[in-house]
Amino acid sequence: MSTAKSRRDQFTEETRAALLAAATRRFATLGFAGTSLEDVAADIRATRGAVYHHFSSKRALFEAVFQDLERNANDRAAEAGALGADAWQAALLALEEFLDQCCDPVYGRIVWLEGPLALGWTAWIEAEQNFAYGLVERFIRDLRDGGHLTPVPLTTTTQLAFGMLGAAGQALAAATPEERPRIRSEYLDLIARLLTGLRA
Repeated sequence: MSTAKSRRDQFTEETRAALLAAATRRFATLGFAGTSLEDVAADIRATRGAVYHHFSSKRALFEAVFQDLERNANDRAAEAGALGADAWQAALLALEEFLDQCCDPVYGRIVWLEGPLALGWTAWIEAEQNFAYGLVERFIRDLRDGGHLTPVPLTTTTQLAFGMLGAAGQALAAATPEERPRIRSEYLDLIARLLTGLRA
C-alpha cells in the first residue's frame, strides 16, 4: 500500500514539475497574456483538469513559475557572495551574479517584464521584496558592520540599493541581446562606484 502511494506521490510531483517547465517555456516566449492553460497541458499531453489539480488558475501557475525563478536567482546570488574573501568582495560577486541572472531571457522576461502585468504592480513589488529585500539588507549590514562602509542607516541604504537593482533588472530584461553586455557593464560599474563612495 505504501509503495502504491509513493508511486502516486512521485507521479503527482513529476506532473507538477512538467507543468512548471512547460509553463516557464510558454511564459518566456509568449508572455502571460499569450499563454493558456490548455496549451500548457497539451505540451505535456495532460488534460486541463490535471492543471487545475495543481494550480487553481493561470495566475496561480504563473506565481509558481515566478517563485521558482526568484528562489533560484536569490540562491545563486547568495552562493556567489559566499565565495567572497570579505564582505566587500561578497557583495560584488553577488551583484555580478544578479546581473547575469537578469541577462537570462527567461528570468528577465518572466520576472521583470511579465511579473508586473500578471501579478499587478503592488503584488509584484511585494513579491520582489519578499524574495530579494532580505538578501540585499544582509549584504548591506555585513558591509556596514564589517567596517567597509561609513556609518549609514541600514533601512534607507538597503532601500536605495534595492531600487538600483530593480532598475538594473528592468533595463536588462527590456534590452535587446546585443545591448545587454553594455548595459550590464554600465550598471555593474555605476553601482560599484556608488557603493565605493560610501566606503569607510
